[in-house]
Amino acid sequence: MSPIPPETILQGKLVELIPLEKVHFEELTDRAQEKRIWEFIPITMSSAHDCIQAFTKAIIERDNGSQFPFVIYHKQDRKIIGSTRLMNIEAVHRKLEIGWTWLHPDYWATAVNVECKLLLLTFCFETLQAIRVQLKTDENNIRSRKAIAKIGGTFEGILRNDWIRDDGTFRNSAYFSIIHSEWEITKTQLNDLLHNTLTA
Repeated sequence: MSPIPPETILQGKLVELIPLEKVHFEELTDRAQEKRIWEFIPITMSSAHDCIQAFTKAIIERDNGSQFPFVIYHKQDRKIIGSTRLMNIEAVHRKLEIGWTWLHPDYWATAVNVECKLLLLTFCFETLQAIRVQLKTDENNIRSRKAIAKIGGTFEGILRNDWIRDDGTFRNSAYFSIIHSEWEITKTQLNDLLHNTLTA
């Protein structure tokens, strides 16, 4: 699996996924102030300082090759509405994870998440030639678990005490995956789901 080119931009009908840069920090931090976004996130994102620290770390980890963070830019509304990233990149084993996806609540239950996942999964399987793409979420985040299942993720189980939250409590994580042999069927289902959501 080859390294991700730093200029990678993923274009959709609704959104563009653009590599995270410092110039995005102010707008992204403004969108991140809605506390509902972070209910199930195990790190503290309660202030602008916390957000900037997290975004700065993401860029450092991109430079190290372990992650590739994007901002989600809404084309019609002409603004950044959230973020997502490719992470836990293991090139030797041709596997990685889609994670850290968050949207401002104004865009929850819209076609945006479906299109983001379609863009990312297409890139993972067809450009990077991945054989496994993993997704995970808090065991108690039922909305996220339903969303992952809806876009084709196969539930693999719960990892207990998977993360230690910033507040010292332990998080159990629900793990899902899509593998390369499932991709063509999943891609068709995602395109159908996106079309149906856009025309509903």
